[in-house]
Amino acid sequence: MNKIFLLTCIIFILFHSTETEERENERERGPKMAAAAAAASLSSQVYLEGKPVKDSRAVASHHCRNFYGVGWVTGTGGSIAAPKPGHLVVVPPSTFRAHKERMVPEAMYVLSEGGSVVLSPPSPNPYANKPPKCMDCAPLLMKAECYHYPFNAPMKLQQLGVDWTTPSHGPLSKERHLSGLVRAEPQNGYHAAEPSRICIVLDIEGTTTPLSFVTDVLFPYARDNVRNHLTSTFDSKETKDDIDLLRAQVNDDLEKGVVGSVPIPPDNAGKEKVIDSLVTNVEAMIKADRKITALKQLQGHIWRTGFGNNELQGIVFEDVPEALKKWHANGIKVYIYSSGSREAQRLIFGNTTFGDLRKYLCGFFDTSVGNKRETRSYFEISQSVGVDKPSEILFVTDVYQEAVAAKAAGLEVMISIRPGNAPLPENHGFETIRSFAEI
Repeated sequence: MNKIFLLTCIIFILFHSTETEERENERERGPKMAAAAAAASLSSQVYLEGKPVKDSRAVASHHCRNFYGVGWVTGTGGSIAAPKPGHLVVVPPSTFRAHKERMVPEAMYVLSEGGSVVLSPPSPNPYANKPPKCMDCAPLLMKAECYHYPFNAPMKLQQLGVDWTTPSHGPLSKERHLSGLVRAEPQNGYHAAEPSRICIVLDIEGTTTPLSFVTDVLFPYARDNVRNHLTSTFDSKETKDDIDLLRAQVNDDLEKGVVGSVPIPPDNAGKEKVIDSLVTNVEAMIKADRKITALKQLQGHIWRTGFGNNELQGIVFEDVPEALKKWHANGIKVYIYSSGSREAQRLIFGNTTFGDLRKYLCGFFDTSVGNKRETRSYFEISQSVGVDKPSEILFVTDVYQEAVAAKAAGLEVMISIRPGNAPLPENHGFETIRSFAEI
């Protein structure tokens, strides 16, 4: 018997005795309550959209996340209400897609007093998700005088030194007793109420790293050093491979009429002419911020020199190192998926202002696995990271189109809101975060 089951039993016992009486009174109260609720719904739209209701929704979602974080509730379902006699009621949805640890104010239902009529439903879920569902037992949880009862029993057992989370109800261990009421005993290194998430896949630009670092530091460095890099390494196999990849890309661009593309002459035309044409094409690609493997591979090789000479140092947001450390300690595998080459990714995380963060990462994906705005790319990643189903992966990005593609592949998705990021479409339907501490 875990603590969630115990609380459920207590709620059932407390309210079962009132169920018959509620049913008997339903015929008498029903028409009056429905009429009153309907009138309230029609006459209080301004109130429903006003600050008191918004604040109540924010408080309810805040408690959902906090209660989940301390182990008091599971990650899905309703079971939390904010009843107050004579007032409307705020209740979270009850559905396997309504995770408490990621609850937001817009996900709350607003019900009439007594919980019998929905006055304001949650915002719609993203496409392909089942619609939110109001908890069936909402009316039972509206009795405010019983609000604190479910917590009394486990609190009393805790005070007596009895382990209320186990069937035997034996004495608490020293560690368990000191941890207090709010923590469940870990199982195989995981909190009992942890979601089934196994992997987290992170974008870089606008997610782990400020956009300004990429646009104002990395891109200018590559642009300013491309000629020197090609000149000094022209005869190396690595640069020959880079040139072949660029030549193939430029030929394709010329066929499609891509602006800024110029033909690259054959090697026998002379080194300087080849480099001149390469520089022209690369500068145009950087200016257009093109997410293509040929450009990203060359940029990674140029940045390697910059990091090796201590001319460059990776920058990540302050909340990133602590989150990576926590996820790593909890056994959650973390990967990077960026349009930048895998080598560039390793450079950024291997030499940051917080030290080498690669020890917390399990692998790197770039556009060689596919375009970041194509669903197939995320399916390929899910096949590579050792999960049974794509929903065991959380993908965090700042780009709406990438979020849509990942969601279509079955991944869980959050959108990163960071300074300088592009605005999102209205009613985009994705959960947003401003810090990894919110995950």
